[in-house]
Amino acid sequence: MYNDLDYLNSPLEIQKELKSFFISNSVKVVFDIGACDGLDSVKYGRIFPNSKVYSFEPLENNVSLIKTNIVKYNSKNIFPFQIALSEQKGVAEFFVSSGRPENITEDVNWDFGNKSSSLLEPNKTLEVHPWLKFQEKVEVITDTLENFSNENKISIIDFIHMDVQGAELMVLKGAGKYISKIKMIWLEVENVELYKNQPLASDVESFLIINGFTKIKDTVSNIAGDQLWVNYKYFFKKKITRNLYLLFKKLN
Repeated sequence: MYNDLDYLNSPLEIQKELKSFFISNSVKVVFDIGACDGLDSVKYGRIFPNSKVYSFEPLENNVSLIKTNIVKYNSKNIFPFQIALSEQKGVAEFFVSSGRPENITEDVNWDFGNKSSSLLEPNKTLEVHPWLKFQEKVEVITDTLENFSNENKISIIDFIHMDVQGAELMVLKGAGKYISKIKMIWLEVENVELYKNQPLASDVESFLIINGFTKIKDTVSNIAGDQLWVNYKYFFKKKITRNLYLLFKKLN
């Protein structure tokens, strides 16, 4: 089991792909959407030291954790925003998760229940993880990726890490025409309706393919997993990068 330090020192699941497709110092903009405690933001800030990591998290307590971790790990290139990115700007209901598996001993310093909060109401989440609890609903501020980027004069997003518990299409649709300015997306998707009326993996895949993305990694099981998508126009014009893609396709 992880504690914070173990997690920060462990390699990313897509570390090989990030190093193959990006020159580390050239990456300028990273979005960590659904950042929770900000540990992933810290990892990306280390991998891409010349970048600005925009860390989006709607829950006040989690934003406090992000700020604490920024100081604790001297991560000066992380910028937290108490926002839920979605398909419209405004205010929305947010379902807050909590809980801890019964078989986890007290000496394990990891907040298991703080990873499943969502803009969508829980559905089969409780069947898959019976220990999870959703005992609180709060109102959160929402914004769109397109509006935020325009307001902050962001012309291109190099990399997005998205973990938004069923709200993936809401975030992607909120990108509007800006979707064409995103180079790479690493996101969690589901094959089961863990949250009510959520889009499933096939829905997210269709949207991304229509918008010019190519899937190069897929860890999705019968329930859930992660996918890595790259914007074809930024990477596959050069023969060498196309060959990398074919290699990853073969290996995965």
